[in-house]
Amino acid sequence: MTILLLALRRLAASLPTLLVILAGLFLLLQLAPGDTVDALMAQMGGGDPATAEELRRYYGLDLPAAAQLARYLWRLVQLDLGQSAIYGKPVATVIAERLPVTLLLMGASLTLAFLGGTLLGILAARRIGHWPDTLISTLGLVFYATPSFWFGLMGIVLFAIRLGWLPAGGFEEVGAGYTGLIRILDIARHLVLPTLTLALVFLATYLRIMRASMLEVMSLDYVRTARAKGLGETGVIVRHALRNALLPMVTLVGLQAGTMLGGSVVVESVFALPGLGRLAYESVVQRDLNTLLGIVFVSALLVITVNFAVDLVYGRLDPRIAAGR
Repeated sequence: MTILLLALRRLAASLPTLLVILAGLFLLLQLAPGDTVDALMAQMGGGDPATAEELRRYYGLDLPAAAQLARYLWRLVQLDLGQSAIYGKPVATVIAERLPVTLLLMGASLTLAFLGGTLLGILAARRIGHWPDTLISTLGLVFYATPSFWFGLMGIVLFAIRLGWLPAGGFEEVGAGYTGLIRILDIARHLVLPTLTLALVFLATYLRIMRASMLEVMSLDYVRTARAKGLGETGVIVRHALRNALLPMVTLVGLQAGTMLGGSVVVESVFALPGLGRLAYESVVQRDLNTLLGIVFVSALLVITVNFAVDLVYGRLDPRIAAGR
């Protein structure tokens, strides 16, 4: 119960931050040249000034920035994200159509990065100073230093163009009409390259953190005591060291949730995935303010939710938090 109350307190404390982010982004976008009407007129091939003024009145763009912000926040309180001028649909509908793709990509990438980083970090720590440690640390440095878009482009060249093993982009085979298990396997096949591209950078971070954490924990007194009692090395790691070594890893998941969302913009653009990242890029280009603010709002809610789950897991791993110490 103490863990849940602590997590709920942190959740409540994050709501004012969310409002400040939305207000700051709204005012920042007011400084950008052009607006939604300019983008609409460009799509229509131009138009007269009277039509532009009428559209600005229709979308409320003729009001001062403070009045526009007040109207938007009032709608937000009523859970109304507004209307997308570019897509001609409610923003909530546009985001709901794209959100599952981003959630699948983030979930698969985070799982791969966390599990792969944990296993490789443990292996490197157990073989400190030997060739597995050197190889894993070198690979981690390469993954961390290489831009994700380069991994994506090279993956397309090698596995899609040269070898033909995987599709070069898209979320699923368009027009194939797959259903059931066949459709799930088709989507999974399309997500292999994007998942690897997004996960490799984070995997490099996790394996280095896990390696350092394991080395620290394995030198503590209670681990030496477990060894002195005759417990095998695998038992020492699984039953005693792993739980404490995972604490920095769990913290890092919460800290990097927003970074992974930002990375999805690049990955979704490279692989033409219809997710939130690509939608955000399109909204910036087309000056679709309502859609962009809706994406920021939903993204912030995702990050808050991840950190809420991290607080709960952290409390389970560290009893001192549950005890309120």
